[in-house]
Amino acid sequence: MVLSEIEEFNGSPEIREKLLELGEVKTFEPNEVILREKAYIKAIPLVMTGSVRVMRTDDEGKEILLYYIKAGESCIMSFLGGLHHDTSKVKAIAEERTDILFLPIEHVGELMKEYPEWLDYIFRLYHKRFEELLEVVNEVAFKKMDERLLGYLKTKSEHLETRTIGITHEQLANDLGTARVVISRLLRQMETDGLVELGRSRIILKDRMFS
Repeated sequence: MVLSEIEEFNGSPEIREKLLELGEVKTFEPNEVILREKAYIKAIPLVMTGSVRVMRTDDEGKEILLYYIKAGESCIMSFLGGLHHDTSKVKAIAEERTDILFLPIEHVGELMKEYPEWLDYIFRLYHKRFEELLEVVNEVAFKKMDERLLGYLKTKSEHLETRTIGITHEQLANDLGTARVVISRLLRQMETDGLVELGRSRIILKDRMFS
């Protein structure tokens, strides 16, 4: 695997080679945990192929989806936690088969000094994640659960580039921070309305959902 496989990271050949030289590539299968909450961050993940969902868990064990990390992107929370020798405040899970280059935290500062484009990359990530987290706050605070579920399914469909989403009602409930029975009820209503077709551990989005 070569670093040019990263879709969104448009760094110079020099920094690409440097990252490949300093980092280590690992492959994760769908739903495999990449980083757990409260774990010390020893390396920064740079997604090469695939995608990762980032979750937050409260004291009662309820989870909520914060954002996705796509190919060419990294987790800004890992940057901040690693630089400050802190533990992770989030959990990262492979959404599909995913290749990740892990850059040891001791090299992050070195790259910032040597490659200004690396610092610019970090700032752009920070801006994007901040906007995504604001959207999460907006949805939780102001949107009803049926609107959040509809938006979640559309986003996931666009993200995975398919209208057939393999997911359980339990996982949907976890991602949206609600009860499974609530999700099941809303999905049945959406099926009645012709928006989705429900199958065993899968949801097919119909054309009407996008009209």
